[in-house]
Amino acid sequence: MSSPAGTARPEHPGTHNSHLGQNRFELLLFRLGQAADSERHELFGINIFKVREIMTMPALTKMVNAPPHVLGVANIRGQIISVIDLPALTGCKPPKDDRILLVTEFARTTQGFAVEEVTEIVQVDWKHVLTANGSGGQFVTSIARVDGDAENSRLAQVIDVERILHDVQPDHAKFDHPTGKRITLPPGAVLLAADDSAMACELIQKGMEALGVPCVLTHNGKEAWEQLQTLGAQAAREGKRARDKVALLLTDLEMPELDGFNLTRLVKANPQFSDIPVVIHSSLTGSASEIQAKSAGADAYITKFHIDELADKLREVLAKR
Repeated sequence: MSSPAGTARPEHPGTHNSHLGQNRFELLLFRLGQAADSERHELFGINIFKVREIMTMPALTKMVNAPPHVLGVANIRGQIISVIDLPALTGCKPPKDDRILLVTEFARTTQGFAVEEVTEIVQVDWKHVLTANGSGGQFVTSIARVDGDAENSRLAQVIDVERILHDVQPDHAKFDHPTGKRITLPPGAVLLAADDSAMACELIQKGMEALGVPCVLTHNGKEAWEQLQTLGAQAAREGKRARDKVALLLTDLEMPELDGFNLTRLVKANPQFSDIPVVIHSSLTGSASEIQAKSAGADAYITKFHIDELADKLREVLAKR
């Protein structure tokens, strides 16, 4: 990628759909400044599908009583967006001047992230992305080996932008107060959910509890697939169908080791599990992701985070049993 001296626009996300469903994605790499207790300027990354444009930091207007870590608002092509101080959130120290703005779109929102510099866009296979659960900070979902299997591959910390948005703007996603009726699953059945964001898992857990839905949470597609096989084997021993144990699979798309597209393909290609409904629950917006999800065999696609819309979609899919 060329240096963003002025305004640089990455290709529109719809032009990247050749990589959707291939268990790989394009990662925009950037730096946030000097890491805490270190002189290093570490690499971070975000899925290019979530980035609308990259530009030099525009003039910002400071807002009265703005949330902590919100630098102000910017007027971007007639749209007023909040600009979040990503270095401050992650404990990094950027240079005082010449910061870069990432304008992002995900989970029905548009916002800006201040970063030190943007370096490049790389293609990464999800098998080279390892979960950061238990090892990374609260704002990191996973660690990407940027150069694949190469010895001493560069490592990039994949930012949990959903968590950041939720922490900076808590009203963005409230999942524990659905307005509709509770959902009843068949006795002994659960909803199996897969999402690599700890914050998203917390929201899903609260939402399913509020809806009366027993839920088993997993943190990536591989873990969900293994859990599904375990429950399927248990069902077989009891003379039941796998669907008697798993009423529905709710899965994110962006997950380390095995993404939601390929998890869906595995489920739908296996006769033991093919009748289990799959609902994609993703922060990725746009028709390309939805089309690819349906081509993988998903029964429905819903954008994060709106508990009533998700509940309605679950009722609709479950009613087709």
